[in-house]
Amino acid sequence: MTETVLPDTLDLSKYLRRGDRIVFGQACGEPTTLVEALIGQGAAIGDLGAFIATSFSGLFTPETASAFRLSSMGAIGALRAMARAHALEVIPLHVSQIAPLIESGVMPCDAAMIQVSPADAQGNHSCGLISDYVRAAASKARVVIAEVNEQVPRVPGETIPASAIDVAVKVSRAPVEVPPAKIGPVDEAIARNCAEYIGDGSVIQTGVGAVPDAILRLLRDRRDLGVHSGMLGDGLVDLAEAGVLTNARKEIDRGVSINGALIGTRRLYDWAHDNPAIRMTPTSYTHDASVLARLSRLVTINSALDVDLTGQVNAEQSGMAYLGGTGGQVDFVRAGARSPGGASLTVLASTARGGSVSRIVPALSGPVTTARSEVDVVVTEYGAAELKGQSLAQRARRLVRIAHPDFREELERTAFEIAKRGF
Repeated sequence: MTETVLPDTLDLSKYLRRGDRIVFGQACGEPTTLVEALIGQGAAIGDLGAFIATSFSGLFTPETASAFRLSSMGAIGALRAMARAHALEVIPLHVSQIAPLIESGVMPCDAAMIQVSPADAQGNHSCGLISDYVRAAASKARVVIAEVNEQVPRVPGETIPASAIDVAVKVSRAPVEVPPAKIGPVDEAIARNCAEYIGDGSVIQTGVGAVPDAILRLLRDRRDLGVHSGMLGDGLVDLAEAGVLTNARKEIDRGVSINGALIGTRRLYDWAHDNPAIRMTPTSYTHDASVLARLSRLVTINSALDVDLTGQVNAEQSGMAYLGGTGGQVDFVRAGARSPGGASLTVLASTARGGSVSRIVPALSGPVTTARSEVDVVVTEYGAAELKGQSLAQRARRLVRIAHPDFREELERTAFEIAKRGF
């Protein structure tokens, strides 16, 4: 039977044991009241570990998280500061692997701390803003502590029955919001090059940020666009209000945008509330290869930190700085590249650090996130390099053409050596 408590009476020592491993709901589904409670009470319980895939709340700092060991799939959002301070344990894995690893016990989950909407008439709580691995954590955990937030929208899709919740902490506070990024001239130029690959009836997968928002702004003259994505931002509302987001031509889930995480502002949350045009699903559906294989005209859009001249993609680390993560990139890169009439776009600005370094490089500054054998199209503000089916020499030549002009001469020397060797 569910125990109901108020935030100021929540005593985690009643539910957590020394050495427990906790899994938090992530992104804008982060249960901020429960995070604050763990920050305040975790040290007294002792030897706790916590996992969260991404965080935008700013609650985790080296000082606040000293009460437990924090791990993640990457340094995304506010976790970048934690990685910079060497206070974050990075687990290299795809977001689609999190739920299966929890279910199998490889990633321990003694306690699930999640955020849900108030229950409906049938006693089911909507997972609200995040669906990806929430239900897997709730099913595996010894104790499920849910922040039942009156301000979380009830979004069609994943639900948690009240009977599955051990402790309900009732709150009414604004969920985490991520405002749209400022779009600059480089973002707009990249978006124009990407938009060439998105026609009527295309199904879009993208993330959040300046380039995705800029791309979506350019699609208001398209017809019958669809969505099947791991995350979406406020740009989704723009497409819906423009009348171009109908999902009418999808082979599956017609009329419905499929998504795993809503990362945006109140405008997005209000639009999604009780809206039958969207369905929140776990990663076992959003990222599943057999599901994605049923979609034609799937255009996937993912970012990179740098790309080498053979097409290898690094989306995680720049030198000694860990800045990103694996996320769902590989799943969607492969799906878009194989979709009939579709494409997989890997996007990045041609330079970084105020134009002082090229992001098209002879050798990556970090690990290989996506193998060159998977990469389809690389897009910068200078154009698009179509790499699928091309030799290493041809790839190098095409990538040099979309690099910043200031670095092309240097890159051409490396491209010449690749052509001479053949590899």
